[in-house]
Amino acid sequence: MQRATITVHGHEISYRTGGSGPLVLLVHGMAGSSSTWVPVLEDLGRRVTFLAPDLPGHGRSDKPRGDYSLGAQAAFLRDLLDALGHESATVVGTSLGGGIAMQFAYQHPERTERLVLVGSGGLGEEVATVLRMLALPGVDLVLPLAMQPLLRDTVETVTGWFSRIGLRPAPAATEMWRAYASLIDPETRGAFIQTLRAVVDHRGQRVSALDKVYLASDVPTLIIWGDEDPIIPVSHAHTAQEAMPGSQLAIMEGCGHFPHAEQPREFASKLLDFIAETPLPREPVTLDH
Repeated sequence: MQRATITVHGHEISYRTGGSGPLVLLVHGMAGSSSTWVPVLEDLGRRVTFLAPDLPGHGRSDKPRGDYSLGAQAAFLRDLLDALGHESATVVGTSLGGGIAMQFAYQHPERTERLVLVGSGGLGEEVATVLRMLALPGVDLVLPLAMQPLLRDTVETVTGWFSRIGLRPAPAATEMWRAYASLIDPETRGAFIQTLRAVVDHRGQRVSALDKVYLASDVPTLIIWGDEDPIIPVSHAHTAQEAMPGSQLAIMEGCGHFPHAEQPREFASKLLDFIAETPLPREPVTLDH
């Protein structure tokens, strides 16, 4: 595994890549980064080539003032593949990344070998209350008060003490903490607010893919969900499967919103088996609009 950077449209993009075999594009969620995929990269790298970028506005990538909509992020993924010389990929998206992955599949079906949705957004209105609250007008003026470097440093110091005696936070807690800590940076926080308001309002998720999923009906699709997801309810997984005939559904027991981090071995196994069992058609997938 290596971390590298590339310039796309004048902006520096950080990404992780490694392994060998067919390409798997891993798309993280809101306020996340490619770090979320680290627990599964070693297992994936034995059978596939993985590409896990920090999306614009996230992680170590640039955070320009601009468009953070699903369509813009999907277009970025297309341009990143072009810049790195890749024609197509199995596209895996978690949470917001699932919405971006679906958008990519609609916009570029010929470049989408398979689609994997992990606790995906865009499949129903329900979403955690905290995200609805963060989307309210004026919250961006209050957030700096709750995002203080001193708090981050204190928590990380205490966590370090506990780790020395063998106590580590649960993977889901680690992912949530990474998201919080990233928002201490003003540029990241600004990009987060723009991204959030593009897909969530006070009523819940405001962007739904359910009326468009038929456009990807020819793309082999796997839906993975934690049965204890507190962010996006598991009922959305069943709704998505009904709306996408032929799709496969895997519910991971005892998992929350981050099955790839909470049960990485099982997650990697399900993903790799899906790739192995769904050979590509001889001709690229094309859709009639």
